[in-house]
Amino acid sequence: MPNRLADATSPYLLQHADNPVDWWPWGPEAFAEARRRGVPVLLSVGYAACHWCHVMAHESFEDAGVAEYLNGRFVAVKVDREERPDVDAVYMEAVQAATGQGGWPMTVFLTPDKDPFYFGTYFPPEPRHGMPSFRQVLEGVDAAWRDRRDEVGEVATRIRADLAERASVYSAGAHHPPGEADLHQALVALSRDFDARRGGFGGAPKFPPSMVIEFLLRHHARTGSEAALEMAVRTGEAMARGGIHDQLGGGFARYSVDAGWVVPHFEKMLYDNALLLRAYLHLWRATGSPLARRVALSTADFLLRELHTPEGAFASALDADSLDAATGASVEGAYYAWTPGQLAEVLGEADGALAAALYEVTNAGTFEHGASVLQLLSDPQDAEAAERVRAGLFEARSGRPAPARDDKVVAAWNGLAIAALAETGALLDRPDLVEAAESAADLLLAVHLLPDGRLLRTSRDGRGNDRNAGVLEDYADTAEGFLALYAVTGEAEWLELAGGLLDTVLKHFADEASGALYDTADDAEELIRRPQDPTDNATPSGWTAAAGALLTYAAYTGSARHRTAAERALGIVGALATRAPRFIGWGLAVAEALADGPREVAVVGPAGAAATAALHRAALLGTAPGAVVALGEPGPAAEVPLLADRPLVAGAPAAYVCRHFACDTPTTDPAVLAERLGARPEAVGSAG
Repeated sequence: MPNRLADATSPYLLQHADNPVDWWPWGPEAFAEARRRGVPVLLSVGYAACHWCHVMAHESFEDAGVAEYLNGRFVAVKVDREERPDVDAVYMEAVQAATGQGGWPMTVFLTPDKDPFYFGTYFPPEPRHGMPSFRQVLEGVDAAWRDRRDEVGEVATRIRADLAERASVYSAGAHHPPGEADLHQALVALSRDFDARRGGFGGAPKFPPSMVIEFLLRHHARTGSEAALEMAVRTGEAMARGGIHDQLGGGFARYSVDAGWVVPHFEKMLYDNALLLRAYLHLWRATGSPLARRVALSTADFLLRELHTPEGAFASALDADSLDAATGASVEGAYYAWTPGQLAEVLGEADGALAAALYEVTNAGTFEHGASVLQLLSDPQDAEAAERVRAGLFEARSGRPAPARDDKVVAAWNGLAIAALAETGALLDRPDLVEAAESAADLLLAVHLLPDGRLLRTSRDGRGNDRNAGVLEDYADTAEGFLALYAVTGEAEWLELAGGLLDTVLKHFADEASGALYDTADDAEELIRRPQDPTDNATPSGWTAAAGALLTYAAYTGSARHRTAAERALGIVGALATRAPRFIGWGLAVAEALADGPREVAVVGPAGAAATAALHRAALLGTAPGAVVALGEPGPAAEVPLLADRPLVAGAPAAYVCRHFACDTPTTDPAVLAERLGARPEAVGSAG
């Protein structure tokens, strides 16, 4: 019989709807029930594409004996971390502080007042490698709750105090945005962590450093640093050629379990692919790399082919696991890995051998059971034969059982996808990508944006989930997407909508005294502390994403209020730039824009005129950090302040390059404009 999760919209919660565990969704009802019964709460947090979440579910939550014990002594609460990042953030911070590590599934035991007192992640069904079994954990916590309640209360009080002390660091307000010296020192610190042989930073596991790549490209554009460009290029190439990149269908897995990008953790997330799409587009824009261009386009095609929803937005993720056609078991990576024999069976002996050589498939294998994850360590000599092999394998793979898809729509991640697709479509002559970006934006407006200007974080099947209020990253990344759409289309409505979202950020998420930003609104559900974190995770922090969108909006409008808010928010980046640059990459990228101005580009001319389009394209190709591009008809009553009082030049379309609304002499020549903005001359007038 289904439990209380049967009516959930989250695919992750629905995966647990038939468990014998009597799950409750997060909400006041669950904690009221715990108080009524006088029992602790088991909080289990995960997400639909999480491999070890599935493992623990099969081993423990589907076990009738474990469920009976759990139901009798606890109130069990299941949370999708992608729906409730605030809940996840608060308790993950506690887990990491207490154990020194974190991950999912996250397993936390709480008092009925939501205070945590015992932590963990995955627990096996039997004691293993020094880990207790999940049943032993339940028994131990139950005994402590019954027999040592005072001790449990002391632990909970100490943890709450520790979290409050950590939070106070971010609100000190004594910092200033990083200057040029700080940005240089951040580059020096990154170079110490750079893996010159394999690309990326640090050792295994390796996550795609999308935000750091953006900083490196912007730093190179502003300073000419070859070291910054080399780190960005080397990392981009290593990821593109490794197993983390889907060599057949495009797109990237979430991370590599090794230091060489060979074997990924196979789930494919919307946020990773949106961020990497934009990073590879910008790598191409800076260098003209054919590899970067190819990866950008194949990643965009992956988004449209596999994550596009019927309503026009983008689904959250593809699962890591899929059914093995031979055994019928759910196996991580079964959809993606190959043996030499499988290649020969699909392609024939000759092309099978060619594919094995091309994609590094060996009898020994790089993955489980002698299978290999496909890599492309060098460009093929025979491009036509290579494409024949790739297409054949892709078609054959399409016949395998596909990974499940988490089809909920997350506002923040769709904002990232909107920005990436809009820019890619404009620069690589793919109007269908711009149309896809507009379609996703329309869905956010129709379903996620409420009449009062507030955002819902998630929707599914075109229906918003009003239990999940938007958090800071939803407002910031959606605004970023709308700002990118304005730059590409010149439709002023997108700029106006971004401004509305950012006004909500300043009203409900900002600390007026310090300029710090919170992850949740001032009227959001009260947790044991109000979550606040300026550091990047797999996505830009909401804090620095908001700073970037505020700075961009100020550059379009001349708003001192928005620029001041951006500068104050960047104060924390000044404090962390040299200490933890790997984890403040987007903040550093925004600081580069601030250091450069950012430059404001006004392109004025008749809509649809070839000369207007040529100037617009040259402006978008510019690498000047964070440069904003306004497009529209000339006239004193322009909807966008940056366009006001910018006339044609001798009757011809013109471009004005400005800083703080003070402009250089306008130009009618796309080549001159490209030079002023650091664009590659050979890219102007072509699609790459």
